[in-house]
Amino acid sequence: MIEDDNIKNQHNTNADELNDICDECKKTDESVTQNLILTGFKICKSCRVSKTIFPI
Repeated sequence: MIEDDNIKNQHNTNADELNDICDECKKTDESVTQNLILTGFKICKSCRVSKTIFPI
């Protein structure tokens, strides 16, 4: 029973991670999930471009 609860908690954590909300600008965009898979960062397409051009 304890193992089932741990699996459910892990599933909820993974679902919260894929919520399409950018960590930088807090806007919802579908590119957030794509960038999370590609780069490992939860940022939208426009924030990714601005971080590439202005890396500071």
